[in-house]
Amino acid sequence: MLPVPAASLPLATHDPSGTHRFLRSHLAWPLLAVLATSALLMAGGGDQWLADQFYRMEGHHWLLQNAWATSQLIHKGGKWLSAAATLLAVVLCFHAWRHQRAAAWRWPLLYLVLAVALGTGVVSLLKSMTNMDCPWDLARYGGMRDYVGLFATRPHGMPRGACFPAGHSSAGFAWVSLYFFALLVRPAWRWRGLAAGLVAGGVFGIAQQLRGAHFLSHDLWTLATCWTVSLLLFLLVRRIAGARA
Repeated sequence: MLPVPAASLPLATHDPSGTHRFLRSHLAWPLLAVLATSALLMAGGGDQWLADQFYRMEGHHWLLQNAWATSQLIHKGGKWLSAAATLLAVVLCFHAWRHQRAAAWRWPLLYLVLAVALGTGVVSLLKSMTNMDCPWDLARYGGMRDYVGLFATRPHGMPRGACFPAGHSSAGFAWVSLYFFALLVRPAWRWRGLAAGLVAGGVFGIAQQLRGAHFLSHDLWTLATCWTVSLLLFLLVRRIAGARA
């Protein structure tokens, strides 16, 4: 049986100023920081500078592209770990909705399952819509293609790219939703939840950068996407649960 949350579900309030402050601190300021950092990375050459350092340290080829630690342990193992955590959340969610004693956990667990699924799903959708290459595809790093920016016109006949935003790190960054999950059950845990998502996504992202699979900005926008999806879903679930309560 699941324990009873220490804090009740925060219900939708009628305080517009409180909602505005929450959105300003959790959406507006983070997105401004992402845009500023992204400008340095994508327009200012920060992406290429960092990838150059990795490429040089690995002997001017992607030495870690097929290494066991990066390709098997972190890449494949990380996917399985995230999938197992998601499955556990699904099982706990079913338990909460079937048993009255765990009723207080119904909406928080449903939120967590949906946030992880939607976060990774939206990133995957964006990857299919954008058209950017991985570093290992570029002539600068031993590939065959010239670099084409996100909003630049791609040369006719050039194969499509599918590397922006970063898909693998979404399996970690989707868990920044634990921050909002904690707001629903025990607000004091929110920073631990945020740290768990940031560390998981950061490890996955750095491993992929060392393999030549992504630039830093790819992972930055994956984090921004997962955070925004988690935030908007939190507001929706809080409003629905509050209305039903």
